[in-house]
Amino acid sequence: MERAFTPLDCLLPAGNLKFCLLILNQPFNKGHFHCLWSKAALRACADGGANRLYHITEGSRDSFLPDYISGDFDSIQPEVKEYYKVKGCELIETMDQDLTDFTKCLQILQKKIEKKGLQIDVIVTLGGLGGRFDQTMASVETLFRATNITPFPVIVIQECSLIFLLQPGKHKLHVDTGLEGAWCGLIPIGNSCESVTTTGLRWNLTNQVLKFGTLVSTSNTYDDSGIVTIETDKPLLWTMAIKR
Repeated sequence: MERAFTPLDCLLPAGNLKFCLLILNQPFNKGHFHCLWSKAALRACADGGANRLYHITEGSRDSFLPDYISGDFDSIQPEVKEYYKVKGCELIETMDQDLTDFTKCLQILQKKIEKKGLQIDVIVTLGGLGGRFDQTMASVETLFRATNITPFPVIVIQECSLIFLLQPGKHKLHVDTGLEGAWCGLIPIGNSCESVTTTGLRWNLTNQVLKFGTLVSTSNTYDDSGIVTIETDKPLLWTMAIKR
């Protein structure tokens, strides 16, 4: 079965995707934030992500209260934690040090989606792709874990980049929202892909191996069709530019 998806639909004011929003402790685009917040069915912060929310909403914080904040609380600032506690936001302490705050927040989010009976299409994460390289890799690793946590696709957006883990099979990505930047890529991280076939790219692949040390499709771009199809035999990371 071919899976159809419009990765940047969530950033369109009139987009059709229903989603939940998860905020990480990384700088993010204020325009993206306001668009996503206004449409999210449920809003969560992972630990220090609450600091980002607190500071970006200065002057109107009472209008931007998350449904919950979770983590081991080693990053959230004391005044930020106290502010959201006083405002009645749910604070959930998760001390497991074998999992990242992102992963633990995602586990809680899925349970809340089920409890509330929310009908959503995707989970959108703000942050997670900037700053420390080890934390960026941890965000990627969470996308691999996510397949065992939630049935919904998880996308990560920060500034001008988006990542999304394609599962084995056929995919049809609509890249005609007008928000797409020039570049895109397919990264075989976590495993090699023995057979990848694409259409809609300037440099397409036909039953090719994607593997570190062999071939990685970076700095690719689109043809004029507005649709990219990808068939892969293993999980494959899709990344794309977002116009500034």
